[in-house]
Amino acid sequence: MKSTREKIMRTLLAFPRSTINDLADSVGINGISVRHHLISLEADDLVTSSEERHGVGRPHLVYSLTDKGIEQFPSSYLRLTQRILDTLKDKLSNAELEALFQQIGLGIAAKYGEALETKSTEERVKILESVLSKEGFIIEWKKDNDSVRLVSLSCPYYRIGLDHPEICALDHTLISAFVAAPVEVETCILNNDDCCTYRIPLNHQEG
Repeated sequence: MKSTREKIMRTLLAFPRSTINDLADSVGINGISVRHHLISLEADDLVTSSEERHGVGRPHLVYSLTDKGIEQFPSSYLRLTQRILDTLKDKLSNAELEALFQQIGLGIAAKYGEALETKSTEERVKILESVLSKEGFIIEWKKDNDSVRLVSLSCPYYRIGLDHPEICALDHTLISAFVAAPVEVETCILNNDDCCTYRIPLNHQEG
């Protein structure tokens, strides 16, 4: 039997921007109980709220799943992602598909452009660690004499990457763009290594 919390999340998955009354009707509990669950879900960064106005009168709150909330339902989205990539692969060459993933990586990095302008490579790596963690990577890093070795103990794209290894271009490009330096890939989980390891030179910016 599904919990009330899961019922609320599944309702928001199907009907984003639902009100408390919408959720109460769908789940079959009163609005006060729905509000209690929503407060907990927002605290866990699974649900977000925003104001929406309809005509005159006070705006009311509507609720939707965050990206983290959507990721709680991986199977259907994984199948959809696989189908999209399979279709793209029928239409694009491997090089073109890799270039598409590179563009996605550049797009993510570009969002942090202003924050990175005056930062050293090591400072950029610290911010990068937070960004990658939000993307689902488990990150460790260590500074050597002339480089930083960034290690990811997990690959959030592993199941997709088994059929579409070109997806590795996404995080490789993201890391390179983030630190504004050429990055060497030393190990890769998709190559049956225990982790993904990236060597980032320090003297590229800081010599």
